Amino acid sequence: MFALDGASGDFWVFGYGSLMWNPGFAHEEAVKARLFGYHRALCIHSRLYRGTPERTGLVLGLDKGGSCVGMAFRVAARDEAAVAEYLHQREMMNYVYRDLRLGIRTADGRAAVALAFVADQKNAQFAGRLSAEEAAKIVSGARGTAGPNEEYVFNTLAHLREIGIRDHWLETVGRLISAG
Repeated sequence: MFALDGASGDFWVFGYGSLMWNPGFAHEEAVKARLFGYHRALCIHSRLYRGTPERTGLVLGLDKGGSCVGMAFRVAARDEAAVAEYLHQREMMNYVYRDLRLGIRTADGRAAVALAFVADQKNAQFAGRLSAEEAAKIVSGARGTAGPNEEYVFNTLAHLREIGIRDHWLETVGRLISAG
């Protein structure tokens, strides 16, 4: 059902967080796409960048169930090894994610397989499925080396709006944080 970009042998990378607006790698094309079987969630405890071991924050991951609208990047076959290595260095520092090849459908209807980084539910930093209220409570007041956790959520929401992607759950988290 899903295949690599057959004619060219190119491959796809799916971004659901900062990769959407800051991919950091060469690509031939960037399009909105839907990934199936996973949804965007604040489901990874951050003990450094957006929290501390004593007061963890939350960062995004792809958790099982549903689907997620994000950005898909078509990478030339000749760049696959370099891009895969770059992404491994960027995303797999604490091994809180698993790198999988998963089915996507681009906004213009193309089906493909994309490299995606999903939350590893066996990792100690996996927060599990949280309600918007639980996520907002954890995020509020958490701060790490990269700054306040609230800032991470609000910046993510701003970037999603800029590229025309709605995430109702994350928007609810943002409203709850703002309401204090």
